[in-house]
Amino acid sequence: AAAAGAQLVALPELCWWRGPGHRYRDHAVAVPGPFTDHLGSIAARYRIHLAAGTVLEAAPEGRCYNTALLFGPDGRLLARYRKIHLFDVAIEGGPQARESERIAPGEAVVAVETELGVLGLAICYDLRFPELFRRLADRGVEVVLLPSAFTRHTGRAHWQLLLRARAVEDQCYVVAPGLIGPMENGTPTFGHSMVVDPWGRVVARLRTEEGIATAPVDLERLHRIREQLPALAHRRLAG
Repeated sequence: AAAAGAQLVALPELCWWRGPGHRYRDHAVAVPGPFTDHLGSIAARYRIHLAAGTVLEAAPEGRCYNTALLFGPDGRLLARYRKIHLFDVAIEGGPQARESERIAPGEAVVAVETELGVLGLAICYDLRFPELFRRLADRGVEVVLLPSAFTRHTGRAHWQLLLRARAVEDQCYVVAPGLIGPMENGTPTFGHSMVVDPWGRVVARLRTEEGIATAPVDLERLHRIREQLPALAHRRLAG
């Protein structure tokens, strides 16, 4: 990706390890720590902004945080976001999950100003909560980074629909790398990494294969959309 000119590289949720929940604490890393130093060195080597998927970070009561990390092209850790909304579901004919049994929820909304624009962080199930994305928009976010591991069952029904909705509602780019292959319990993930622009167009995508999807992020176009259709400024019920 860097050789092709990418300035921002984004990886999926749980891309470093996706083993059984009872071993999450065994694979938790310190943030910052040796593993994040290694990720930072990769960003520095290729002079890229690296949205390094998510890592497991030790939390109280024997649980972990599901933590997204963003590194700058000098290798510095620019932002850390702990997943707020946890996937506790029992869907008939679909996934059964209790993410909260092994993952503790984060609390902070995270946005950071970079030379590429204002970047916001969210993770997977957060996509279903428009209030988080609106909080990011209120902080001036232009690009939301959304590492994900959507299930095949929910992804077929909702993944692209929700990505386009969040991009249009908040007039931002959504960069959504999606994990492929089965989870440790056999649940198939959906993949279908994509980039959606502020008009709701899918400007890059993969399907269920490993690969690299690239797209330009045109902030001038983003601001033209916000000026010509100033929906964020027209809100009457914000509070």
